[in-house]
Amino acid sequence: MARTLALRLHLLRHLGAQVPSSLTACAARPLCSPRPHTSTVCSPTRSKICPRAVCTITRDPLFLIAGSVRPHQELLTRGSGQSLLHHLTSEKDRVFSDRLSSSTSSQQVLRLLRSYPDLSSGAAASVLHRLADLEQDDGCGLKNPQLLSDVALNKLCQKLEQDSAVLEDDVVVRALLGFTRLYLDPWSRLVVRLVSESQERLDLERLSVESLCGLSRALLALEGPECGMVKQAMNQLQNKDPARWSREELVSVYRALASGLNEGGRYLELLNEMNAQALRQAQRMDPVAVSEILGALVTLEQTQALPLVIALCKQAVRHVPNFTDAELTAVLSALMYYGHSDHFFVEALERHVPKFAFSAHAETITKVMQYFGRRRICSMPVFNAVAESFVYRAEEYTTWQVTHQIVALGMLGYVPPDATRLFRKVESVLRARYLQFQPRALLDLLHACTLLQRYPLNFVSKVFSPYFMQQLQEENSGMDRLVLAQLTQLYMTVKLECPFYHGPWLLPKFRVKSFLAPGQSLETQVEAQLYNAVKSGLMDLLGARSYFASKVLTPYCYTLDVEIKLDEEGYVLPASHLDEVHKRIALCIDGPRRFAANSKNLLGKEAIKQRHLRILGYDVVQIPFYEFEKLKDKKEVVEYLHKKIFPHSYRLSW
Repeated sequence: MARTLALRLHLLRHLGAQVPSSLTACAARPLCSPRPHTSTVCSPTRSKICPRAVCTITRDPLFLIAGSVRPHQELLTRGSGQSLLHHLTSEKDRVFSDRLSSSTSSQQVLRLLRSYPDLSSGAAASVLHRLADLEQDDGCGLKNPQLLSDVALNKLCQKLEQDSAVLEDDVVVRALLGFTRLYLDPWSRLVVRLVSESQERLDLERLSVESLCGLSRALLALEGPECGMVKQAMNQLQNKDPARWSREELVSVYRALASGLNEGGRYLELLNEMNAQALRQAQRMDPVAVSEILGALVTLEQTQALPLVIALCKQAVRHVPNFTDAELTAVLSALMYYGHSDHFFVEALERHVPKFAFSAHAETITKVMQYFGRRRICSMPVFNAVAESFVYRAEEYTTWQVTHQIVALGMLGYVPPDATRLFRKVESVLRARYLQFQPRALLDLLHACTLLQRYPLNFVSKVFSPYFMQQLQEENSGMDRLVLAQLTQLYMTVKLECPFYHGPWLLPKFRVKSFLAPGQSLETQVEAQLYNAVKSGLMDLLGARSYFASKVLTPYCYTLDVEIKLDEEGYVLPASHLDEVHKRIALCIDGPRRFAANSKNLLGKEAIKQRHLRILGYDVVQIPFYEFEKLKDKKEVVEYLHKKIFPHSYRLSW
């Protein structure tokens, strides 16, 4: 270890960097014990906080990308590079920035870089971040590691290294952060130089809020939250007053904390002050700020920040047409996380989604459908547009995206006008990509189809096979109760609605006895207040409590809110009576949670329940809340129940 540190100090001196005496002392003494999953850091209590180039002895696995990545110094061409000290004119700089932001591939960025040999330092740092935006592969490395060997990029690196001592503070930090996002070898000469420069400027305590955030994020990737420089940067940040921060600075700090700096609630007091400041600024925030802060609140698990979420949601209404796909996805994810919906936000989506349904990113379309499904919002403009685009774009979607979109329709029980083409496309996707579907995704998709009275029997037979059951058991989520309930309802649907099916059946050991369960359930609990009001009316109508039963579990897994038994002549039998039962009436006391939040459409799981009960021979009587709540007194309640339950009988008095 000591030899490694000595070599690193030698490298710094070879670069011409002044090595503080504290760093030499750091190399001479033993290092702290390594922490799990983080690199070893010198003890900040014994010396000046030292840069990563000197104190690190192991690398974070984050920097190991696919393929062989050579250190930066091996990629550079020898010779003096052109300086970055001169700047583009303002007009050229604007044109370059516009072309850079509109580049959609790393090759376009590199071609643009070759066509602008005279870049300003700020533009050079922007190139690194644009490449990272295009090439990062879900935090697992680069899609194409070979781009690090590009000659134009290496000339840019050489310029940054040569001019590092005279670059602006924010450029040094942005360049370092850009290289960490590109997974450049952290032992490379360039990264060492930038870390050393950052340490010197950090010691001067002159870095701006945004630079402190960028430096903290870069060092977090290099060292982890225990890095001495990270703590030093965050201490300086905490000494600043959030009330004086601009919107951009506030967003930068949120982004930094969400990147992992707030692990273990380290900066909770700072975060609370930021939430209060963000609430004051919410009405002036642009689309970037709204989406960034909402995304950070989710990552930081700020469950107590609901007032801020509501304020940001109101501001998001203005920006729906201006959000990028990624920004709208982040906003929708946050609103689902907090369980919040806004009438005006929904209206804005209904106006805007039909315009981009054919062009938006697949994940954005999927989030829109998930949002409407989770919030129980039945939107015909959105659902019709997405269903139509699905017919043309299904090949672009992943199997989970296909599943989530159809599941949203199933949850709301909404069948689009052109359902024939839609489900023909679903079946086509299933045939072509059956082996790509995860077992849980396939089950969710088939179950959603049955909620909409579509029966892909060729695939149902595969689901009931022992091989599929084994796959479900081996999957991470396993065979939880919801999975077993879905399998059971799928089995019942095929049994009741597809008499021509002759394939394998679901084994008894995989069937549940009740669809009603805490948490996720295939039935919705009856609402107590509505149930008590109906129960009181039934006692007046029938004469006694003994003439009806409540919450009756049937042999078919469904739970009846109220069951009334009749004999052959139509007289009501006591609920305990088991013989001579000619007819059974099932009262469905449907509260608001059994309907779409914005309409009188029954949810898919409630519609299939009533459909199955009718097939099983029950007389299903629906008591919807929106009808019952209009009744003014006991007399109206009794008359209403009489007309609902016994529509063909007439009595002069009760």
